[in-house]
Amino acid sequence: MKMCLLSAATSPHIKRQAVWFARRGHEVHVITFVDTKIKDVNIHYINIKLKHLPLAPISSLPLEIGRIKKIIKEIGPDIVNGQYLTNYGLYAACSAFHPLVLTAWGSDVLIAPKQSLLIRLLTKYSLKKANLIICRSPTIKDEVIKLGANPGKIKLSFPGVNTREFNPAQRSEELRQKLGISDSPAVISTRGLSPIYNVETLIKAVPLVLKEVPPAKFVIAGEGKQRNYLESLAQRLGVSDSVKFVGLIPHNEIPQYVASSDVYVSTSLSDGVPNSLLEAMASGLAPVLTDIAANQLWIKDEENGFLVGLKDYEMLASRITHLLKDNNTRSKFGEMNRRLAREKAEHKIQMEALEKMYQDLIRGW
Repeated sequence: MKMCLLSAATSPHIKRQAVWFARRGHEVHVITFVDTKIKDVNIHYINIKLKHLPLAPISSLPLEIGRIKKIIKEIGPDIVNGQYLTNYGLYAACSAFHPLVLTAWGSDVLIAPKQSLLIRLLTKYSLKKANLIICRSPTIKDEVIKLGANPGKIKLSFPGVNTREFNPAQRSEELRQKLGISDSPAVISTRGLSPIYNVETLIKAVPLVLKEVPPAKFVIAGEGKQRNYLESLAQRLGVSDSVKFVGLIPHNEIPQYVASSDVYVSTSLSDGVPNSLLEAMASGLAPVLTDIAANQLWIKDEENGFLVGLKDYEMLASRITHLLKDNNTRSKFGEMNRRLAREKAEHKIQMEALEKMYQDLIRGW
């Protein structure tokens, strides 16, 4: 199979997908707006500065679409997959290539179309052009249908997690010493530092946790436009010494950071399938998460983790404190999550299912 992905080639999820298909013997091409390299994958870089609607000027679209159509024609793929509907998905839809797959990740359907009539109309246009629509969760599927997609064209799939890469054995005392958490229970967040991930709520919970568990440390792994604000907030709350902002971690180092922690927290306001949660589950961590549909797919409250209300920092603090104090519950949740990740979220299983979707579409075209 010769496949062409239109996507951000720097995304770890896209890299893993592209490499997996390449190693399976498929010819993989990625058309991307970011200049990078992926071993065994053909990268076609296009310098488009404004990638997200409605920022991208509509007047520039015809020229950019023409460039993409030319590259696709030169590749001669069996299938094209545009990933993320408000940028690459739109370009893929406008390429007029078939069979066309569009992949909806989360915010591109859960948030963006509600912010702008233009985005909504263009998203609806793209969905009508697709021969197969891949959604990362049932919640995303429901939103895609509301946008006018044919339910018969929709299938569920998500990247999954490599449970050999993410596992409890990755715990590193050397890393814990480096982070200054060697003698402390550690809480980790690996979400971006932007409003949608709402890390502010976690920072607000820190003083309440420290009242009950003074040695606790909080590792904030991620980058985003709110970093300065969040660091200032931690300072104003008097908890800077207990909160470690470590920035964006290289993907190959994330398994050690996650496994070297004790509790995983995600305060996101919206999500598709949160792969960071799957990574924490595979690493045997107990999670405390916002009570949204994406998290409910994997975590049952008080069964293998805790779910809390949006922006409820007091309940968040209470649940974190519970886990830090109760080793038995924390271990039980972690063991259940490790088993669940291996049984239902393994990357290889998810990619084999996606491969079959592609091949069935090509055969039926």
